[in-house]
Amino acid sequence: MKKVAIIGGTGFEQLDILSGNKTVKPRTPFGDPSSDLHTGRYNGLEVVHIARHGRDNSIPSSMVNFKANLHSLKETGCTHVISTTTCGSLREEICPGEFIVFDQFIDFTRHRFTTIFQETHSGDFRYTPMAYPFSDELRDCLIEAAVTLGHTVHTKGTVVTIDGPRFSTHAESQLYRMWGGDIINMTTAPEVILANEMELPIAVIALCTDFDSWRTDIKPPSIEDITEIIEQNITKLLELIKISLDNI
Repeated sequence: MKKVAIIGGTGFEQLDILSGNKTVKPRTPFGDPSSDLHTGRYNGLEVVHIARHGRDNSIPSSMVNFKANLHSLKETGCTHVISTTTCGSLREEICPGEFIVFDQFIDFTRHRFTTIFQETHSGDFRYTPMAYPFSDELRDCLIEAAVTLGHTVHTKGTVVTIDGPRFSTHAESQLYRMWGGDIINMTTAPEVILANEMELPIAVIALCTDFDSWRTDIKPPSIEDITEIIEQNITKLLELIKISLDNI
């Protein structure tokens, strides 16, 4: 029996499509998750929603308790994870308002513990395969949903994850492009690493909100511009998630 977790990013703090909605307040060995869990059903499928940045979007990316979030979803019996996020574009062809379904990441976070095996005993090390960190099954569901709705969707992309909360300098943004990065955000790498460690298949649907700092012909992104793009596209993202759940 499949039970799908939806990790809601900025603009997706609520999921008001579930029937029989119940609230679960989980406790984990890693502390409190970002929010309580809302559980219910969508067209017969069990679904659990958690707000990555809190129900009031008050937790910055650099302060999210990713370990508690993923652990709470695992303990609640989730079998699959769909994560929503926003990102900046490192490529001319990926424009604000378009969607991306990642297939690779580069973890450039430096101040986060990105493993649940931080405290190990002798002989208890875990080396988790991570060559292909995203579930092809879930990626296909997201891509099919976007195509069905007629949205522009990039069917692969390498996301560079940084600590934040600041944005990149021009030099950093150029460096990430040289590395082969297509988009940049502050959440994906810790989340996906932990999901893989917990044997939870995961895929990410990202909304591009801006061109990162590499371009010199336009002004650097501002919070106001990013918020406007999110507000313009949040209904599209919700419809995409609904069709993806039907596909699953």
